[in-house]
Amino acid sequence: MIFADVGKTFKGFTDEQFREMTERLRALAVDDDGYTVRVRPEVVVEVAYNEIQKSPTYPSGFALRFARITRVRDDKAPAQATTLEELRALYERQFETKGRMARPSVDLRE
Repeated sequence: MIFADVGKTFKGFTDEQFREMTERLRALAVDDDGYTVRVRPEVVVEVAYNEIQKSPTYPSGFALRFARITRVRDDKAPAQATTLEELRALYERQFETKGRMARPSVDLRE
């Protein structure tokens, strides 16, 4: 399974939750260039967001606007996370719910 970035956030965590997650993720680190730490994809979180937008920054082609973590999902495995296909469908659907026509599909290469 290939995972793709759609944003970065620790918003929604208390200071204590932030400390706990930092320790948890440090134990999963596989690469640290001094700016970005890459981790094994073992932690699943539920994320609320304002909208999904196209992103030239992330290889996924998407970014979550005003993303915030609502809870850690220890009951879910990484393979149960939202897929790029599901995210693309949510992206398209958000325009229908806003009364606008859907924008052209985004070409995502996994």
